[in-house]
Amino acid sequence: MACAKVPLDELHVTEPFGPQGKERTLPALHPDRKEERCFLTYKPPPEDGTPVLVEQFLEHAQFISEDLEWLLALPHDKFWCQVVFDESLQRCLDSYLRHAPRGLDPSGLSSSPAVADMQRNIHRFVFMVFLRMATHKESKENFITPAVFAEIIYNNYLFDIPKILDLCVLFGKGNSQLLHKMIENIFTQQPSYYGDLNETLPSIIQVFDIILQKCGIQSENTGNSQPLKLNANKCLTAIAMPEEELADLVLYMCDTCTTIHSFLDTFPEACSTFKQHNFLNSVSHCRLSSFYEMAVPDLEKAVKKRNFNKSLQEDMWRRISHSRKKMVEIAHLLLQHTCLQPILEGSENMVSYVEDLLQNFTAFLQEKRFLADYDEQFPIADDISLLQQAFPHLDDTRTSYLLQGVESSWESVGKKRSFPSSANHSAGAKSKTGRDLAVSQKEGAGVLEDREELRGVEAITDIPHKGDNGAVCTLTAGELESLLSSIRDLLPDLGEGFILACLEEYGYNSELVINNILEDKLSPSLDKLDKAMARPVKNELPSVLSTRSNVFDDDEFDVFNRDRLDMSRVWKGRRQGESVCATLHDKQHIEEQRARYQAYQIVVDEIPIANDPSGERDNAFGMDDYDDEYDDTYDTNQIGANDLDEEDELLNRRPFTTPQVLRTGKQAQENDEDEEDEDKNEAVKKDHFLQDPAVLRERAEARRAAMQSRKGYRPPPASNVVGGPKGRGQTQEIILDRRRKEANKNRGANHSRRMMADRKRNKGMIPS
Repeated sequence: MACAKVPLDELHVTEPFGPQGKERTLPALHPDRKEERCFLTYKPPPEDGTPVLVEQFLEHAQFISEDLEWLLALPHDKFWCQVVFDESLQRCLDSYLRHAPRGLDPSGLSSSPAVADMQRNIHRFVFMVFLRMATHKESKENFITPAVFAEIIYNNYLFDIPKILDLCVLFGKGNSQLLHKMIENIFTQQPSYYGDLNETLPSIIQVFDIILQKCGIQSENTGNSQPLKLNANKCLTAIAMPEEELADLVLYMCDTCTTIHSFLDTFPEACSTFKQHNFLNSVSHCRLSSFYEMAVPDLEKAVKKRNFNKSLQEDMWRRISHSRKKMVEIAHLLLQHTCLQPILEGSENMVSYVEDLLQNFTAFLQEKRFLADYDEQFPIADDISLLQQAFPHLDDTRTSYLLQGVESSWESVGKKRSFPSSANHSAGAKSKTGRDLAVSQKEGAGVLEDREELRGVEAITDIPHKGDNGAVCTLTAGELESLLSSIRDLLPDLGEGFILACLEEYGYNSELVINNILEDKLSPSLDKLDKAMARPVKNELPSVLSTRSNVFDDDEFDVFNRDRLDMSRVWKGRRQGESVCATLHDKQHIEEQRARYQAYQIVVDEIPIANDPSGERDNAFGMDDYDDEYDDTYDTNQIGANDLDEEDELLNRRPFTTPQVLRTGKQAQENDEDEEDEDKNEAVKKDHFLQDPAVLRERAEARRAAMQSRKGYRPPPASNVVGGPKGRGQTQEIILDRRRKEANKNRGANHSRRMMADRKRNKGMIPS
């Protein structure tokens, strides 16, 4: 039995073993004490809410919920045996951390209350399992030695940095205190996790470089002195990359920023490790502030200008806005816990912390957009007022330079402050004590935390055309002309090209453009432009018809080059042909040939000659024609008159036959019989060049039978060895035929190979 107050790693238990129930003593943590139970992997709820998929999810999740509830009910020693030695349990927990829906992920929880309740149960059970796994002492009787506990969780990979990051994302919102104690205990008992975090940070920083590379942005601070490859410029930009790849990139950025913020917010002790890697800003590598300045505007521009599905575009814009907010909060957390908090606590190296904070703010001056967004959520003037109270020797010139840089960043991005200027902030802040300022700063951070989509809503107003509900929409040509006319009515001296450039720079906000022009606060890029610049003329493209090339150009049906067409040759669908009767009754072709054949009908035997003074009758019959070149040499010769041709000779060539129409009935019958006799005679006398093969075979068979009969050959009787169906008996003739076939089957073909081979071998023809 177990002894009291003995750690689990030193405890031994005695329990029955085998079919006979013999007792044996084993360590409390032993693989044989693990229960045989298979834990299923987690699958997320269906998004579309299909009844079949919902029912499948509920059944699958019910098994997981029951298994986890059974695990939590186990005693201390059994629980740790199951956790350490059951691989299916670890796969189940890992699958939930990987596939559980995050805050911005679409899920099917709203489609069914049963699905939402089941998801909440699994969520609570998973958190309780991890919380118990991170506790080395449950009570005075149930505990593990801290050193052994550290080895167990580290060597068996019960916890690692990716798992801790996912735990912060999933459970940090409503269980921040418990989660902080859990992670703090893990890092306290096993300091090796700090080394793992230190090795993980370069991979996290590399995420920002990968996103910039995918967007086709070359960082100025990469420090890469190697020459670019020839195909380096072929990478896609955010505007040109495929839709799915851009959505994955935005999701990748949002997930990374949300995870880092949740981890630092839950476990602030890790901020020092991030500071060692210069996570905020660095001279040689791309860090958070420079990534924000380069990647965020490019991704926002791609989402606004490309034509996406409306739901996808809204989801991408929401994720980009959420990422912007989280990146600003990450920067504030790092500065708060590595610089401001030690200053407020009055640490010994206060000068170094003050200098570090001022250097970070100075580095932010280059990133105008990031600095303006940071100052909007966490006013830098309040931080400087804290420094002035905690460190009276602060250089006023340096602080005023920083505040002027903040004002310049607001002007460069074209935004108006929603709160008083930084000078008023700093003036009013000097009357407060350091404790009051710290409390007010925390309250302000809490208010900003409640405004989950603060930067998202403000960023949506930067879209060219602002909708009433802040939705993403495009600017039509009529709305653009209206903006141009409204500005030119107030400032007629400005050119339309310059006004268009200003509108594009300031998000098509006409009030902001007019205000900056009147106060002479335009951005440096606009100051270089000519204010009288005309609107660029768009070159009209030639029409497609004028540049086309087709094989049917200029034919009779070319409607683009002809004004009139023969519509009788154009019909829709299959052409309806004329009927047979109409075709037969159409005598038009006869009428066309009538005039030609009428000339052959003018045949006259005698030509009456009369006294016709006009001569029209003679001309009608060609009597006046005289051919001077006519040859009359043989006109007096009678060709064929003296030939000795007899009458019978002329009839031998073709006998005279009476036409069938003129024959009488008897004469026609006699003629038919004569023709039949002649046909029979011709058939007998006919010489067949190719005779019928069947007739030839019959004649050959008859000759063969006659020859065999002369020689006295008697053919063998026909044999029938097939017989009737099996089991009904056979006739005597069939039995004899089968016996005769069996006895004589080795006479021909190839049935006596062995006998002939033996015969050759016996005679010495084949060497043995």
